[in-house]
Amino acid sequence: MAPRSGLVLLPDSSGLRDRVTAALLGSDVEFWPAGRIADASYVVVDLTVPEADELLQCVTQGGDHAVLALVDQGVLRRRSMAGIPADALMTVGQLESELRWRLEKARERHALDLQSRIQQRNLDLLLELTARYAESTDVDALLHDVTRRLAEILGIPRASLLLDDGAGSAVVVAASDAPDIKNLRIEMDRYPEVRQCLRTGLATVVEDVPSHPLLEGMHERVAAAGVRSIAALPLSVQGKVLGVLLVRASGTRPAFTPAEVAFLATVGHATAVALRNAHLFESVRGESEREKSARLVAEQKAAELQRYQAFFAHVSEGIAILDGKGRVLLLNPAGAGMLEVDPAQLEGRHVEDLTGALGAEALTALLCAVARGEVQRDVDVQARTPFSRHLTLSVSGAPLREGDAAAILSFRDVTEPRRIENELRRTKEFLEKLVDNTVDAVVAMDMKGRFVLFNKGAEALTGYSAQEALARLSAADFFVGEGVGAELLERMRSSEHGGPGRLALTRQAVVTKSGERVPVNMTGSILYEGAREVATVGILRDLRDRVQLERKLSDATLRLERSERSAEMIALAGTAAHELNQPLTSVLGYAELLKRKLGPDDYAWAKVDIIHKEAERMKEIVRKIGRITRFETKAYVGEARILDLERASDEDGAPVSKGEA
Repeated sequence: MAPRSGLVLLPDSSGLRDRVTAALLGSDVEFWPAGRIADASYVVVDLTVPEADELLQCVTQGGDHAVLALVDQGVLRRRSMAGIPADALMTVGQLESELRWRLEKARERHALDLQSRIQQRNLDLLLELTARYAESTDVDALLHDVTRRLAEILGIPRASLLLDDGAGSAVVVAASDAPDIKNLRIEMDRYPEVRQCLRTGLATVVEDVPSHPLLEGMHERVAAAGVRSIAALPLSVQGKVLGVLLVRASGTRPAFTPAEVAFLATVGHATAVALRNAHLFESVRGESEREKSARLVAEQKAAELQRYQAFFAHVSEGIAILDGKGRVLLLNPAGAGMLEVDPAQLEGRHVEDLTGALGAEALTALLCAVARGEVQRDVDVQARTPFSRHLTLSVSGAPLREGDAAAILSFRDVTEPRRIENELRRTKEFLEKLVDNTVDAVVAMDMKGRFVLFNKGAEALTGYSAQEALARLSAADFFVGEGVGAELLERMRSSEHGGPGRLALTRQAVVTKSGERVPVNMTGSILYEGAREVATVGILRDLRDRVQLERKLSDATLRLERSERSAEMIALAGTAAHELNQPLTSVLGYAELLKRKLGPDDYAWAKVDIIHKEAERMKEIVRKIGRITRFETKAYVGEARILDLERASDEDGAPVSKGEA
């Protein structure tokens, strides 16, 4: 909702306050106390109060309010109303019925008066400027005074005059807040309103800076400077745009009105005419002066170049001095020898001829930066000598505003250092790829046990990523066992495990991210910088597959040994059974004969019968020995074990078990 206008009743002793307040009900005007008169749109003076005459005169002369006077017959008899418009007078009896209408008329009258005063002020300023343009010979002071007066009249912080230099930029020749400013060059990219005004020749008005599309990308920068609205007016004469009158408003000031823009356009046109006339006058007056000073300038230029030449004659780096158009004014002997050229042949030629048409883009960018006043250092530029030798030059440049000299370039031949750098970079990249793609785990630690290298093989072995290992993994967390890292370092330092600084193949165990202990074969070495230890490197190979294979081989060897032992035992048993069977047969035969000769009552019969039974028992044992087909044992005394003949000779017996083997 728009703020309501305020009305102040003077003087405070008026008895009409309640009637005025009641008359304003329902309108867009509200009653304010006298203390807010500075912000009020309307002032009503009650002339029925005797001391109000002076108040009416004061508020009328101020001219900042729409004024209305309340009168009665006594007032009309007491004083003359000459000089007060009829619609600004209202009787007290008409207060309730006509106050709103009278206020509207007072507002219209005040707006017309204000417009008339502004037009008169603008006309007076134009007449003043026209007179000064015709009389003044100090153009710089005149232009500054123009911008200062415009800033005062419009109530803005800055007004500027800019001239088009014809090279894509503009030059500030005067500014209201900087009396000493002169020929300050600005880039059009930072002032799109100036660029558009120069391109179209029409007034460019930006009413709301924070949202206008013309200032896309620069809203924050311009708004931070406090700029609210902008107007750029062309300085044109006979259709030719010489420059721009640029004004900027800030704070709570409203945007520039059409009347203000029209006034500024008129000022811009008058200023353009004055500038053209001043330039014509200067060109006529300066013709003879230029002719007189040409010889002096040439002599000064020769002296300056001679001085530079003396300075740089014995410098080992190449030195080139350029003018404002990038042409070579001076090339020292070191630079000429480096480029294999004759300095005299390059004088007056463009700087690109120094590089044999190579590196033009880099050189142009460097010169543009120097032209903006920037110092450039160590920019690599490719060059080719007249003898087709390719060079890499490290070029530095700086502005040099002295006479015709605009820039100074220093350069040195870095062809060989750059070649070595490229080779080292390629070697480094190759070694990094080699280490990273090695199947074995390759790790490196600093002397505090923190990882500085962790290749893909190490990631596959441990489950840690390289980022995790380098960030939080240490030797104490990596190796199985307390103090293993320090022990391995001591072994590397000794001469007993591969020589000082090296570690011969050794078996260790590492802990993976999941907590698994993995056996590895490891070799290592210490890296030195001079005699100082800086890091350790280890190459680890996963032995889990090998350990599993060794276990299978051990089991197979054990089974083979048992098989060979069983075969030997069976062969021995067969031999023993064969050899024992003959004597046992004889013993059984003779025992049988003796039993037949002796009777049961005979004293020797019982002994012979025992011999016969034991011989039968031995014969059964020999028979079982002869039938042994596998190696079966049973417990004997204590932890001793003996052959189990029953199971070893049983063809249908259970197979041998590991516990009984």
